[in-house]
Amino acid sequence: MVASRRLTAATRTGRRLAPPRQGFGQIGRGHKITTYPFSPRKNGRKGMAQSQGWVRRYFKAFCKGFFVAVPVAVTFLDRVACVARVEGASMQPSLNPGGSQSSDVVLLNHWKVRNFEVQRGDIVSLVSPKNPEQKIIKRVIALEGDIVKTMGHKNRYVKVPRGHIWVEGDHHGHSFDSNSFGPVSLGLLHAHATHILWPPERWQKLESVLPPERLLVQSAAE
Repeated sequence: MVASRRLTAATRTGRRLAPPRQGFGQIGRGHKITTYPFSPRKNGRKGMAQSQGWVRRYFKAFCKGFFVAVPVAVTFLDRVACVARVEGASMQPSLNPGGSQSSDVVLLNHWKVRNFEVQRGDIVSLVSPKNPEQKIIKRVIALEGDIVKTMGHKNRYVKVPRGHIWVEGDHHGHSFDSNSFGPVSLGLLHAHATHILWPPERWQKLESVLPPERLLVQSAAE
């Protein structure tokens, strides 16, 4: 009867006895202390460790990307294309028409000359026959087998030998070209200049045309 009375007294109000809530550090007989799920000290250390881990992962990814990107970029610039600033007046008026006041920046296409294939009128960059550390930019006037009338060369007429080309600057008399050093080996070809990229008002495609005064005496195709 005692137990029955106690139960009646407890339920007479219509409320159930809820179990003690965890997570609020309740203390009582038969209960244990329940700590908060968040510990500032432990969580701070965990957050710092996660941050350091993220930095290490990012650094490793950056290093991997860097060591992959550099060879790819070098290969692209060496085998496909690059840009270069033109200096001097030897190619006026096609390049640098403003003289020393401005310099054209051109796109050099390595891929187009990978098999040493050029056409008459192409503007090309090549290693200087007189200075291997210097690159020059000239226009192709004649191909192997062509007979060209020279301008200042020791021979009045020159037949371009096999595996060579004849190159000149558009500004005659102000160009160090084949009239000075003779036919150039195809092995010295560096790239084909295809476009002017800078300054913006000079943007254009470089056409492969022969100056009217530099028409061949005889073409190899004839």
